[in-house]
Amino acid sequence: MGWVLHVDLDQFIAAVEVLRRPELAGLPVVVGGRGDPSERGVVATASYEARRFGVGSGMPLRLAERKLRKSEQEAVFLPTDAAAYDAASAEVMAVLRGLEWGGVPVLVEVLGWDEAFVGPGPGHGDLGSPVEFAEQIRTAVLARTSLRSAVGIGDNKLQAKLATGFAKQRVEGAVAREAGAGIGEESGPGGQERGRGTYAISDATWYAEMGDRPTSALWGIGKKTADKLAALGIATVEDLARADPDLLAANIGPTTGPWLRRIGRGVASDEVDATPYVARGHGREETFQQDLTAWADVERETARIARRVVEDIRAEGRPAVRVELKLRYRPFFTLTRSHKLKEPTSDPDLLAAEAVALLDRVEKDRPVRLLGVRLEMTPPSSVVE
Repeated sequence: MGWVLHVDLDQFIAAVEVLRRPELAGLPVVVGGRGDPSERGVVATASYEARRFGVGSGMPLRLAERKLRKSEQEAVFLPTDAAAYDAASAEVMAVLRGLEWGGVPVLVEVLGWDEAFVGPGPGHGDLGSPVEFAEQIRTAVLARTSLRSAVGIGDNKLQAKLATGFAKQRVEGAVAREAGAGIGEESGPGGQERGRGTYAISDATWYAEMGDRPTSALWGIGKKTADKLAALGIATVEDLARADPDLLAANIGPTTGPWLRRIGRGVASDEVDATPYVARGHGREETFQQDLTAWADVERETARIARRVVEDIRAEGRPAVRVELKLRYRPFFTLTRSHKLKEPTSDPDLLAAEAVALLDRVEKDRPVRLLGVRLEMTPPSSVVE
């Protein structure tokens, strides 16, 4: 069995923007919404210089602006530019696919704009040191795209993904130290030296690395699940690994419970799937600068957004089979509603009407600040009528 590597680009969106505008290097850069912190919108990403002052992804732009103003930093706010990030991501993935490991091309499983799993291809020879190959990846990506990355190494995908998180902490800490933040350097659990930009977790080091950490440190466990586990007396990763499987199955679910115990033991798939990603659907959403208070306006905007999504699925050449509505009330309560269509269609009038009809399944007595529509499509092999 070979290793699995997880490649994650550093502050990807902000880094792409700095490459386009080199004069922004070293400044707190915040990307999100239309780039206007006086408007509603959230942070898509923040540069390390901005993160030093508590700015993070998902934070309202207004709050980010207040934090940076309070710190008296010369901050730069920029609008999101998905086309630029698509292009930069495609360039990085092309670099990864062009690499060889053990004498054969690697397998690359793309997870998003800024991350991918990398594994040895079939028929490979001696793989050598995975740490050396991880450095080779980082060097190649930097040389050809000017983007920096972190690489996690593991015996499986779970371990590699978690290892990347530690590697990125290493990078962010180094940036902060270089900026005079005074963050000290530490060794990993068990005395493992953490080189800047790479980190490794294996079956042999799993409990030393993860055993004492909270269950929420695991990839795939969020706050709600961690709270459920805590109610069962399961607080740490090692607690989860040693938990009674029948207890987990009874309280968490017959499928989810045993799966949680497996990841608590560091057990996961080591198969890197290089099958090209195919979108299951497309969606768009919009945050309104002024709340929608008239329900006729809510219906009109829902239909407008739905028609824009129809343009996206028509470009794919696949009709919709399900319509999903996302609605956020003031101040910040969000819900979704969905409906499976009787038959696939790309008719904009019909799909707009289906999206509007989902509004009958929500309360209409509160102001609306965000609307979104998503259309799930037929699989690529389906025949388009």
